[in-house]
Amino acid sequence: MASDPEKPVTAAATQDEDDVSPIEEVRLTVTNTDDPTQPVWTFRMWFLGLLSCSLLSFLNQFFAYRTEPLIITQITVQVATLPIGHFMALLLPKTKFTLPVPGLGSKSFSFNPGPFNMKEHVLITIFANAGSAFGSGSPYAVGIVNIIKAFYGRSISFVASWLLIITTQVLGYGWAGLLRKYVVEPAHMWWPSTLVQVSLFRALHEKDDHRLSRAKFFFIALVCSFSWYVIPGYLFTTLTNISWVCWIFSKSVTAQQIGSGMRGLGLGALTLDWSVVASFLFSPLISPFFAIVNVFVGYAIIVYVVTPVAYWGLDVYNATRFPIFSSHLFTAQGQKYNISAIVDNKFELNVAEYEKQGRIHLSVFFALTYGFGFATIASTLTHVFCFYGREIMERYRASSKGTEDIHTKLMKRYKDIPSWWFHSLLVVTLAISLALCIFLNDQVQMPWWGLLFAGVLAFGFTLPISIITATTNQTPGLNIITEYVFGLIYPGRPIANVCFKTYGYISMAQAVSFLSDFKLGHYMKIPPRSMFLVQFIGTMLAGTINIGVAWWLLNSITNICHDDVLPPDSPWTCPGDRVFFDASVIWGLVGPRRIFGSQGNYSTMNWFFLGGALGPIIVWLFHKAFPQQSWIPLINLPVLLGATAMMPPATPLNYNAWIFVGTIFNFFIFRYRKKWWQRYNYVLSAALDSGVAFMTVLLYFSLGLENKSLNWWGNDGEHCPLAVCPTAKGVIVPGCPAN
Repeated sequence: MASDPEKPVTAAATQDEDDVSPIEEVRLTVTNTDDPTQPVWTFRMWFLGLLSCSLLSFLNQFFAYRTEPLIITQITVQVATLPIGHFMALLLPKTKFTLPVPGLGSKSFSFNPGPFNMKEHVLITIFANAGSAFGSGSPYAVGIVNIIKAFYGRSISFVASWLLIITTQVLGYGWAGLLRKYVVEPAHMWWPSTLVQVSLFRALHEKDDHRLSRAKFFFIALVCSFSWYVIPGYLFTTLTNISWVCWIFSKSVTAQQIGSGMRGLGLGALTLDWSVVASFLFSPLISPFFAIVNVFVGYAIIVYVVTPVAYWGLDVYNATRFPIFSSHLFTAQGQKYNISAIVDNKFELNVAEYEKQGRIHLSVFFALTYGFGFATIASTLTHVFCFYGREIMERYRASSKGTEDIHTKLMKRYKDIPSWWFHSLLVVTLAISLALCIFLNDQVQMPWWGLLFAGVLAFGFTLPISIITATTNQTPGLNIITEYVFGLIYPGRPIANVCFKTYGYISMAQAVSFLSDFKLGHYMKIPPRSMFLVQFIGTMLAGTINIGVAWWLLNSITNICHDDVLPPDSPWTCPGDRVFFDASVIWGLVGPRRIFGSQGNYSTMNWFFLGGALGPIIVWLFHKAFPQQSWIPLINLPVLLGATAMMPPATPLNYNAWIFVGTIFNFFIFRYRKKWWQRYNYVLSAALDSGVAFMTVLLYFSLGLENKSLNWWGNDGEHCPLAVCPTAKGVIVPGCPAN
């Protein structure tokens, strides 16, 4: 069947010198031809797209609760569906059927309209990735359901949960569609990250005459990954986190704080588990080496310089009263804070109980991560302004003149999406969101005006952040800003705060992700209407599966997310949701005034905003003063300061493994075995992800549901029980030696 009704055109495009893209990277990566006769609305596309979307949503939500939450990215789908698509093109019958289509007469249809083509492949990949912003795995709003049911022990209905997830995922699509003409069609809005996808699509669809094809290599690597994971995943789970320093110094708190990869600084910690390597930071095989270096420098400074000095050297905020690395909340005496005691029957802050327990205290690393988070936000804005401000303005002016390159001209062959599609989507989603806030307010807490405020905030930031992402590949986040602002305006209500953060931050992130996918479709010459429908249907399907899996696990696994009462080898510790819960307490229940304001212990953290804002200005001034020093502009403070943005829930073990493996593949193999890297690097990444995912699910359904496990030393966790202990004298914590 034809892709979309199009104007009759020739397959290849002619072009003048002025038609080519003004961006060199685009000229080198994207082809300037198109074949509009290639079918995209095929049975293969729908079957593989729906299957990939369903599998990815199930696996990513399933893994989201685990200690090492492996995220299956769209690159895995991109690689895995290629041989299946070619196989279906060989296997399916080519018989044509004539079907009546209302309003269009009769149309011919075939299950196999010809060879599996690149456009089908692009739509399948976008289909699979539709449910998550920038490949983030589980939808952000599922975290709200998790903390209500697992951490607060309250209830929320399935209907309210489903509406919350769907509306937060879809809301941004409405205004994103209206901004396409500003950040997708202009040639100067080039979206660097999409070029990686374009390169991989072209590489995968090139003629493959090698004896070891990519498909064979993928299958061999997948079988190896699948087979190996039974060892760290079930038989010998200590291989997941080999913290050998703890084994040597089994009675030393300080040594275990230094050596524990899960609860300490992770010095020397190793892993033989791919899920640890790829957790939180995605696969290191697909991250460029310069990014790995930037992350390593920032990580090393924060974890191995700043944190030890703050903890052992300066005892900042009485740091030694608490663990050195923990996302839990504590009392002044070093005991875990009883959050449930300060929540009243209205799901709001019980001020009397809060004053009885006293102020909330954080581990020194957790406090510093908030400070560096503040600095990262501020530094991103000033860094972009100083180093990219002129470029952004020039490109925006050039794009506003309406100049068209060859890609925009080729896309004019296809019917555009009517504006009323986006207007209708925006109005309907906003109406449902308002109904959720008004009629189910007892479950979501957020007032209707909070929703409108969040929508205005997200809409206001979508265009500038899209322009920044489209020209610099940096995407400033709104999560800390949204929770900080609403915590000041509407304190004492934890669920209202996380709902506001989700509507304000994720709707913007979804809009930017939607626009990024549209730019990929723009480069790959995908009919716009096909793009829209695939993204919308994929988002609805993914959100439904996500909440279904979440509901199932939350109601079937005893003590899920409570790491203090789960068995040592239990994987269901929900590290991401633990941090999400703590954020709801800090910003929503207790409020920023009682944490980062005059009524709290951490008011000095606000100075990080100023430091982060001034840092890039100082670097820029040095660059202007010493232009011959080429290394100065390479100092990217947003990357350095934000290197540990995923910690917690990510641990030093994750970072050590990610940096080590990424350096091997993207420096040594890339430099000395470039042809091998070019052919198999991304394929290997996809195979490792897939093998671990399938074996983990198999282990859970075959053994986990029956609670069958092996009880021996190798399955007793990390063997660093003292890493969670404080070192200050007089602080008594159960299970820790007296100081």
